Parts: sequence; C-alpha cells; structure tokens
Amino acid sequence: MGLAKGAGRMILHLYFARRFAVAFAYVLGGFLVLVVLLDFIEQLRRFRGMEITLSQKTHLVVLNVPATLYQMLPLVTVLCSIMLFLNLARSSELVVTRAAGRSALRALYGPILTSLLIGLIAVAIINPIVAGTQKKYEQLLSSFFSSRVSAVSVSSTGLWLRQGDDQAQTVIHAKRSNLDGTRLFDVALYEFDLSGQATRRIAATTATLGDGFWNLINAKEWQLELRGNPEAEADTKRQYKIPTELTKDHIQDSFGSPSSIPIWQLPAFINQLEKAGFSARRHRVWFHMEMALPLFLASVVMIGAGFTMRHGRQSRTGIRVLMTLLFGFGLYFLRNFAQILGENGQLPEIWAAWIPPIAAIGLSLAFLLHTEDG
Repeated sequence: MGLAKGAGRMILHLYFARRFAVAFAYVLGGFLVLVVLLDFIEQLRRFRGMEITLSQKTHLVVLNVPATLYQMLPLVTVLCSIMLFLNLARSSELVVTRAAGRSALRALYGPILTSLLIGLIAVAIINPIVAGTQKKYEQLLSSFFSSRVSAVSVSSTGLWLRQGDDQAQTVIHAKRSNLDGTRLFDVALYEFDLSGQATRRIAATTATLGDGFWNLINAKEWQLELRGNPEAEADTKRQYKIPTELTKDHIQDSFGSPSSIPIWQLPAFINQLEKAGFSARRHRVWFHMEMALPLFLASVVMIGAGFTMRHGRQSRTGIRVLMTLLFGFGLYFLRNFAQILGENGQLPEIWAAWIPPIAAIGLSLAFLLHTEDG
C-alpha cells in the first residue's frame, strides 16, 4: 500500500514537471521567434548605409540571439509559471489534487525541481555557449565600427595591451597595474611595422595614461631596425611620451563583459585580473549571480504559483496575472539593483547575488502557506 502511494506521488510530481517543461518550451520558442525578428531589424537599422552584407548581418543575429534569450530566462519562467498554473486551475486538476488528500503545495515540487534543473543546465552548459557567442559578437561588431587594432588581455605573466594604426602596431606588457589600468608598472613596449618586423623596444618603470599619450618614466629605447648593436645606440630618457588612442574606458571595456567569459573559467580569470592589479569585483558579482540563477528561477515559479494556482472562480484571472507580472518584474529589478550595489562595493558580492532569491522564496512560501490549507 505504501509503495503504491509512493508511486502515485511520483507519477503526480512527474506529471506536473512535464507540464511545466512543455509550457517552458512553448514560451521559449515564442520568444526565440520574436527575438530573431527584432534583432534582425535592429542590425538592418544599425548598419544602414554601411557596406555590410546580408550574410554578415545574419551572422551577427545568430551570435547575439543566445545571449538575449539567456538574459530573458526569468521572464520566460514567470510566463511559463502563469501558463501552467492557470491551465491547472481552469481544468480543476488542482481541485482534484486537493480532494485526493494532497496539499496544493505538493503540486509545486515538480515545477520547482524542473526550474532548478533548467537553471543548472543553463549555468553549466548554456552559459559557456553564450559566453563564446557573445565574445565573438563583440569582436565582430567592433571590427565593423573601427579599423583600429587594440586589445587587452590578462595572463599569469601580467597585463598585455595592443594598440595600432595604419602604420605600426605596438604591444605593451606590464607586470601589474592600478585598478583602472591607467598606470602600469614594469613596462615593456614592442613596436612592429605592418610586415611584422620589430622596429623598436622601450622599457620603463611606469607608464601613465594621459589624454592621447602614454607618459613613460625612466624609459630606455632601443631602435631595432638599425644595423649594428642596438644597445650601443640605446637612448635613456627620464620622461618619454608616446601617442595612443587607448582610453581608460576602452581598456576596461576591452576585457569584455563578464558574460563573455565561461562560468568555469571565471574564477581563474578573476585570479589573474587581481594579480595584474585590476579590480575583479564586477566579475565576482557576476559569478555569484550565475551560481544563484537556479534558485532565482525557482523563486519566480513560487511567485507565479502564489497568485495563479487558485481556482479561477475565486477571483478574476486578469488581476492575478497582473500581480504575478508586477511581482516577477519587481524581483527582477531588485536583483539587478542588488547587482549594481554589489559592483559598486556597497553590498558584499554574496549578499547581492543570494539575498533576492532567498527573500523571494521565503515571502512566496509564507504567502502560499497563508492562502492554502495544506
């Protein structure tokens, strides 16, 4: 008898989980079509009058759509929750569940576990895919708007920057820097012509970024293109300026957004960033936000259940749907606000990421216990 009851509960949970997964697939498919159309129109508008082929615009759309859908997962989840519980209420399946002696709260086990599973899959599998497409999208987009070659990367040996124009390319290496990348320490600059031939090398104690130039202190310059001994022709200067088109914002933006780094590579990148002297607070906040995503999706499901799982005759459906959307969007904006506070250092990273979903689950659970008799 006990085994039969256990099997019955399992079948019920699997049934509600399957209904939630089907609703999620329908909503996600609808958003996929909408996002592709809107993004394609946006790319046509953005490159109007430019010599960008249709295939290149389509390539940009394909690269950008995964990141857009990934950001819309909370919205997809709240709409999926509304669809599921409204359908269950209208078909009186929740009434039958209560009549069979099962609490309506137990009907949430399947959808909540399914949302947690979706969140885990999104973080573990979808996130690296989105990171790769987003990074490629940013690189391709920047190549259409600028012919300058400039990049920033961080490795275990320090910070590497690259700047250039139509005549020469310069690679800058520094063992460390200040938090915003405008002051470099133990600097070495290597200049190459367009054929890839090294033309000169400069070593300096520090390099400070000014308005259109690097200000080098205690610099020593070797002309590598001259025949003979470059060391004999080396020139030492107390202060030396070289032109640059890099800015503080450009250096920070060149790291790419944290979303362009796969979640499993993010801890190592944060470690390298801090060793190079940069602040990795924004990346740490993003890491915790991603780890809390499954819990956030589960909290959204509970919010949807609290307002829409009651029988349709008890209250107007439109009001309940509106309340679900308002609370769902409110939680989403609260999460983004907490992320901003965390990035600015006004909240610890863990608090900024984990408090919103935990608080939402607690409040939703209290509301469900108040409205349900199970």
